This record gives sequence, structure tokens and C-alpha cells, in this order.
Amino acid sequence: MKVEKAKIEDVKQMHGLVNMFANKGEMLPRALSEIYENLRDYFVIRDKTGKVKACVALHISWADLAEVKALAVAEDSHRKGMGAALVKECVGEADSLGIPRVFCLTYKPGFFKKQGFKLVEKTELPRKIWAECYSCPKFPDCDEVALVYDIPAGK
Repeated sequence: MKVEKAKIEDVKQMHGLVNMFANKGEMLPRALSEIYENLRDYFVIRDKTGKVKACVALHISWADLAEVKALAVAEDSHRKGMGAALVKECVGEADSLGIPRVFCLTYKPGFFKKQGFKLVEKTELPRKIWAECYSCPKFPDCDEVALVYDIPAGK
């Protein structure tokens, strides 16, 4: 399994994958335009035929904070370590950029706990991270769980 930066030809597949889970209420939807505009944030895992089997984005929020978002793994690829590999890649990229803290808002906190993330109150996160929440149909009654991963100094 190889984690790679997403390419323009991956966008429609990523959009379909993310929104399949969004339609089930398991994650927030992403507009096609949003994925194109933020393509540099995304990583993918493709199968041997080039089909996107999993994707994730690492979005920089501030000098000391980045968000793992839009993590989606095709149903036929669950429990194969793809989600964990993508989160590890995000944490590694945050570290290489000098960003000491990564957070996520999720409906699957157990998965992120297994990756070393810790539960926090949403109010502990800076207000800046709520910018995209205004367009969410659940705003202001967010039911996602906040978790953070603090990258050890000198990692």
C-alpha cells in the first residue's frame, strides 16, 4: 500500500468516496469545488488499477495547528490499515512542516484514539477552525467529537 499526494484525476473519485459516507451521516460532505481548491492538502491510496481506495486531507489552520479531515476508505478496503497509513502520513507531514498539533473532528473517535489522538473539548480549539462550520447543515449543533495529536518535540 502506497500513500501518495492526490492528483487532479483523483478528485472525482475522492468526491464520490467522501460523499458516499456523508450521505450515510458518517462524515461531512465535501463539494467538488472544495476538493479541487484544496487538492494540495490531499493524500490518496490507489489500487493496482489506479482507482482511489482511500483519501485524507491535512489542512493547515494556523502556525501551530493542522486538521486531518475528509478521511474516507472504500468499504471493500476497511480493516486493511489504509486509514491508519493516511493519518500517519498527515502527522508526518505536519511534523515536517513544523506544526506541533494536529486535530480532527469526527464521528469515529475510537479510530483516532487508536492512532494516538486524545479527546478534547471542542471549546479548547481556536475559533478559527470553525470557519467552514457555518456552511454545515448541523451548525450550530455540531455532534462531531474533537481529538488532538501533539507531535513530540524533536520527533
